[in-house]
Amino acid sequence: MSLAIFDLDNTLIGGDSDHLWGEFLCDEGIIFDRQAFEKKNDYFYRQYELGSLDIYAWAEFSFEILAKYSIKELEHLHHKFMQLKIEPIILDKAQNCINNHKANGDTVLVITASNTFVTEPIVKRYGIDHLLATQPEMISGRYSGKILGIPCFQSGKIDNLMPWMRQNDETLEGSFFYSDSHNDIPLLELVDNAVAVNADEILITKAKKHGWQLVDWR
Repeated sequence: MSLAIFDLDNTLIGGDSDHLWGEFLCDEGIIFDRQAFEKKNDYFYRQYELGSLDIYAWAEFSFEILAKYSIKELEHLHHKFMQLKIEPIILDKAQNCINNHKANGDTVLVITASNTFVTEPIVKRYGIDHLLATQPEMISGRYSGKILGIPCFQSGKIDNLMPWMRQNDETLEGSFFYSDSHNDIPLLELVDNAVAVNADEILITKAKKHGWQLVDWR
């Protein structure tokens, strides 16, 4: 029995959940200035692709809308978001890989830079119980608009993973990590079995150099 870790965006799903959430909010008329919002949404996504994302600046932008609505209102929006944006990009090959790990008795965990509000229902859709994600702070039952703890991004994924493993009596012996992004190279280098899924060009080069498995789930 091993630990099987999965990135979410562009790995388990055929797109980026946080960027799509922004698109969805615009489509629903939630955003007053759509042009300005989309420009900033695209900017942060591009910075992520380049590996130069300011995670705190992104969070200030991304979490602002969460602070404006009640949990009940947000959950109603997310239900529609799942139907319109996420269901069309669920990947069967990703689900099959998850199912195989579970059949082997492995512990399956998703670790993602995207926030828990957006990602938790997607992870549950795949039948996964364990999630580490960037955590939006909550005060008195509402989101504050700020990050709680260490963002789950780049080496921050390791910072979040290590205490989780201690709490859950898990180790990296025989472990797997599936990811599409060069932002995840620190954790890919740490596990026993690194798998590049739908990988970006930087990660493809790294995977070939280290003999990591390359797969396409799209």
